[in-house]
Amino acid sequence: MPRRRSRTRRSAAAWAIRGTLAIGAAGLGYVSVAQTLGYGLRTSAPARAHALAPTDGRVTAALASSLSGVDASAADRRRADDLARLALRQDPTAVTAISTLGLNAQSRADTTHARRMFAYAQTLSRRDLQTQIWAIEDAVGRGDITAALKHYDIALRTSRNAADLLFPILGTAMVDPTIRRALTLTLAARPAWGAAFVEYVAGNGPEPRTTAQLYADLSRKGIQIPDGARTAVINGLIANGFINEAWAYHASYTPGADRRRARDPRFTAVSTAPSPFDWVVLEDAGLSASIQHGDTGGVFDFSATSGVGGPLLRQMQLLPAGDYILDGHSSQIEQPASSTPYWILTCRDGRELGRVVVPNSLTNGGNFMGRIRVPADCPIQTLTLMARPSDAVAGVSGQIDRVRLFPADRQSR
Repeated sequence: MPRRRSRTRRSAAAWAIRGTLAIGAAGLGYVSVAQTLGYGLRTSAPARAHALAPTDGRVTAALASSLSGVDASAADRRRADDLARLALRQDPTAVTAISTLGLNAQSRADTTHARRMFAYAQTLSRRDLQTQIWAIEDAVGRGDITAALKHYDIALRTSRNAADLLFPILGTAMVDPTIRRALTLTLAARPAWGAAFVEYVAGNGPEPRTTAQLYADLSRKGIQIPDGARTAVINGLIANGFINEAWAYHASYTPGADRRRARDPRFTAVSTAPSPFDWVVLEDAGLSASIQHGDTGGVFDFSATSGVGGPLLRQMQLLPAGDYILDGHSSQIEQPASSTPYWILTCRDGRELGRVVVPNSLTNGGNFMGRIRVPADCPIQTLTLMARPSDAVAGVSGQIDRVRLFPADRQSR
């Protein structure tokens, strides 16, 4: 009997201990879950996050930051300062709390204290975006472009969200020649974000002349500009009426470019995104065309199904007024004279200046030639290879391996 009572007492005590431990574990589990949930909500719902995790310095700092925005009242800023100081007592490495104190000091025109706070934040971490943004603004206010670009670089290397915020600002700022020169040096060092910025300004720059100048400067520093970015800038220049600037930029990276002649007579250039000054292959329903490259040069290959005609190849020209010769060589073209392709030069306003027929390739060894006159009132032209509809079941097909357009004056040839 005594043994049974002893076992009963021990069993009751054990259950009491187990119950206490279970309650403790549940409490710890709740705290852990609350802390985790609070940390996860610190950005989207900082007040709720702080209610769940009031002792987490990072969460407290996030709430402080949310109360010190541009439209914050004086009362909000005082509370933000109190929360920021609490956050630093909870976690001395809470950089967001330090930057909040710095921002609020700046709002009170206490620049000295603000600089001290942000300098301290810099020593703790370079990953706080707000700290880098303030440093950029402070450097700009002091006229220190080098320092501003340094903090742009830090922010763009350490924050995934920085590009969305800073690329538009940096793109607009590069209109200033002094800033553009300094930016060129920064990009020439090949920062991790450099290629993305070069692509960004191709379609989002302040105006195409500025972007073209940046690209030209970078090319001189050995930075390769992607074909698509180059073409986007040239298209932008042309669309805005800056034809001469578009040509100047194209000529800056095209060896031997001469506005008195068509370019790339043997189709050797390789571009993933040709500009209007390059050969642009045109395709449509029933028309197929491509430039194929080989060891000894290139060839333009084309075909059109029966009864289908239209433009196959095009290149923009800026020929000065005068007489010109267009010649070239074809292969594999076998059609009646009424169905062979032809080259046509037109003005920008649609006027036809002349055309040169490409005969069957067995005629004259595949060679063709003709003369075209460009009048003074036609400064911009387009050279196009046209396919004519054929009644043949197989349609029209062939190749052009050479085409030249140059001044008729032999001394200019």
